[in-house]
Amino acid sequence: MTAPDDRDRLARVALNRLAEPGDLRVLRLVREVGAPALVDLLREQRDGRGVHTDVAERLHGLDPERELADAADLGIRFVCPGDTEWPAQLDALDRCEPLDRQGGAPVGLWVRGPLDLAAATARAVAVVGSRSATTYGADVAGELGHDLAQAGVTVVSGAAFGIDAAAHRGCLAGDGPTVAVLACGADRAYPAGHRSLLDHLAATALVVSEVPPGAAPTRNRFLTRNRLIAALSLGTVVVEAAVRSGALNTATWTARLGRVLMGVPGPVTSAPSEGVHELIRCREGLLVTRAAHVLELVGAVGDDLAPVPRAEQTLRDRLPAVQRRVLEAVPVVRAAGVDSIARTGGLSVTATSRALEALLAAGAVERRADTWRLAAPMAGRDDPPP
Repeated sequence: MTAPDDRDRLARVALNRLAEPGDLRVLRLVREVGAPALVDLLREQRDGRGVHTDVAERLHGLDPERELADAADLGIRFVCPGDTEWPAQLDALDRCEPLDRQGGAPVGLWVRGPLDLAAATARAVAVVGSRSATTYGADVAGELGHDLAQAGVTVVSGAAFGIDAAAHRGCLAGDGPTVAVLACGADRAYPAGHRSLLDHLAATALVVSEVPPGAAPTRNRFLTRNRLIAALSLGTVVVEAAVRSGALNTATWTARLGRVLMGVPGPVTSAPSEGVHELIRCREGLLVTRAAHVLELVGAVGDDLAPVPRAEQTLRDRLPAVQRRVLEAVPVVRAAGVDSIARTGGLSVTATSRALEALLAAGAVERRADTWRLAAPMAGRDDPPP
């Protein structure tokens, strides 16, 4: 894709102000005729009486150059397809099935922050979930954000209360880049209680929005924003989501894009995790509990394989099969003779005697005259006595 010229950039700024995010009609026409030609057509649009339409009047009232200058004064830049900073993975939205008649790659993005958007999202994972997060959910999201950052992965989220904020803060604690995608202008703090967080992200990381500076958040803009969170990322982790949750909308976009969808399970009685459990139950989302699982799923085949958790190996685990059978037959308290142990273990006396000598050398049993019992370290385990 060639770099946009000034005319194309200004046309995209005008269309960005004119149309709502995810407007398929506008985005399709931009692809077909180009942004400048579309603006020219719309600007001269007239009704049956020869009067300019509302769209044409609105376009005549726009000043894209001034809008770019005002945004620059706020430290905000407009990134277009073809710019070196444009994340190529967003273009997949043009090939993705729409959701509720909305979709498509944006005409441009308003970006605030010192990082390069394309570089920051080259290896990114979205972490999303409930605004009314439980302590468990916030802890898990924070740990995921921290550990993904430590592994060099950017965390993308929506800067909302609950899981989003925990994921952003965890990533910052892990000294990694994080991207907040907003449903309002990149200059606005929404929620207002996150002004300090968003200001910090703008100073050290990235705040991104599809709507122009000053724009207010609306329910529809939250939903169309979710497609950007999914498209910027290699995969999405849903930490907590009830059966009706905006995070599930992000999950749907993730699935439609063919990206990896993951879910963190919660207590089976927890309503905030019911939506996640349904994703896992229906096999739409893969169960993950830690960053290592996420890294394995979003990495190349054979890379970043998560270690299989195993209990610490004990002496009993290392014993040959016959010695384990004999050890299980040795009493805990009252010592027994070789014949008794052989009968309990279902082995010959000769094999039992040989095994007992090996177990004695390993410190697993004690010998008292001609009788045997478990050594104190082995007797203290939770194994049931024979």
